[in-house]
Amino acid sequence: MIVIALGANLPSRVGQPLQTLQAVVRELPKCGIKVAAVSQWYESKPVPASDQPLYINGVISVETTLGPSDLLSTLLSIEDDYGRERREANAARTLDLDVLDYDGKVETGPPILPHPRLENRRFVLFPLRDIAPDWRHPVSGLQLEALLKNLEDPGKIRQIK
Repeated sequence: MIVIALGANLPSRVGQPLQTLQAVVRELPKCGIKVAAVSQWYESKPVPASDQPLYINGVISVETTLGPSDLLSTLLSIEDDYGRERREANAARTLDLDVLDYDGKVETGPPILPHPRLENRRFVLFPLRDIAPDWRHPVSGLQLEALLKNLEDPGKIRQIK
């Protein structure tokens, strides 16, 4: 299974963050990326904590013939198309697309697989549970429920409609 995280907390050329994420999901097939499953959408505070707007996050599973690095390149191009600017780490953004897992591969990158911080992020684990409740971390072997119990950050996350 190939899993991608989506997030945004600034408006893009197509509208507010949720509209951006939904537009990207619709656009991916045009890029050779078939969307197999889409999680619910969640709202959460920025990590690390800041005065940025709240984020909207979700996770999708996809099918593609693109290898990990070509997939990453395609995702970065899509981010650029939606106005993503990379000025500083953890800045607010119009779109963030991360390859979380690519068929259980463990690679030093790019992209680093599995994503190096996914097990620490509630805003990734909650939506991942929606589409792949039995998913296991490729390195630790831990299931999602164990990863959720191990979270140190009690940050709140709210499902939106």
